[in-house]
Amino acid sequence: MIKEKNVVLAIVLSIVTCGIYGLYWFITITDETNQLTNSQVANGVMALVLTIVTCGIYGFYWAYKLGEKVDMLKQQRGEAPSSSPVLFLILQIFGLGIINYVLAQLELNKFAQPAA
Repeated sequence: MIKEKNVVLAIVLSIVTCGIYGLYWFITITDETNQLTNSQVANGVMALVLTIVTCGIYGFYWAYKLGEKVDMLKQQRGEAPSSSPVLFLILQIFGLGIINYVLAQLELNKFAQPAA
């Protein structure tokens, strides 16, 4: 079950906790996109560990794959896919990975269960 997240609050928490919430957000985005796209790519914890162990190199692959999954989610809703993999990779290269989180979360929120 996907829960809607407040993107602004997630950004603020990532800043206030010096990135610790950002690590949690990375894991949840990875797990939720894998769940919605039936992807067999590494789960959130494994992706985080691989990114740390490879000194960030795996993060570029992760960003590209996340972009592919975002395009798959758009197609599931009947929208035309865009160039999300390329955009996500470019943002990651320039150190703007948090924008990838925001874009992916906005797409995930469209599939989220309404808050009770």
